[in-house]
Amino acid sequence: QRPHPSGVCRQAGKGSYRNQLLRSIAAPFDSSADMVLVLVIGDIHIPHRAFSIPAKFRKLLVPNKMQHVLSTGNLCTREMLDYLRSLTGDVHVVKGDFDDDPAITKTASDSKVVTVGAFRIGLIHGHQIVPWGSDKSLAARAIQLDVDVLVSGHSHVCSTRINKGILYLNPGSATGAFTPLLMESEIVPSFMLLDVQGDTMSVYIYRLVDDAVKVERIQHKKGEGMQSSA
Repeated sequence: QRPHPSGVCRQAGKGSYRNQLLRSIAAPFDSSADMVLVLVIGDIHIPHRAFSIPAKFRKLLVPNKMQHVLSTGNLCTREMLDYLRSLTGDVHVVKGDFDDDPAITKTASDSKVVTVGAFRIGLIHGHQIVPWGSDKSLAARAIQLDVDVLVSGHSHVCSTRINKGILYLNPGSATGAFTPLLMESEIVPSFMLLDVQGDTMSVYIYRLVDDAVKVERIQHKKGEGMQSSA
């Protein structure tokens, strides 16, 4: 198996799953009035390349637990858009290269900027980046959008990277959908959850590996580097 690109999400241990995942998404969120949860998800490709979001993911993604949803696109159908809207009333979607359903194309734009806490978060699908996947081109887009965080998709590989104080996130494919750019063994279902408290962001990365949910937690302070913890 070829190595993932630099910054790819790493697997955390079972203790991380029990102590961090369950606290962050399954437990009540009244412990901090400043806590804002943001689901970052995309490249779903149902029904063309996948049948459904994995059941273990859907069990976690219950309504009214998150305040915002950011989707990198390629939802492909109205039904999937409606599913995201069932999770929270504030859903932001950008168009992917396979989004041709009128329900999506009429409301989704090529890029969006959403402010959460102290962070300006830019959202694009990623197929517009030339050359595709270029760190330099992504950096230019982040500067153009004037954002602290840039979320993109298209690669189907979850990744985190920071450059000159800007955090770059890719949630990967929530269904582990096929892409000709990767070998089948390299494609792992994934999504992200952001816990934003003022100018601090915790990024929870969820991956389904061998039918088990693996979680990594990354902490980031606006304008600074990031720290990873299991």
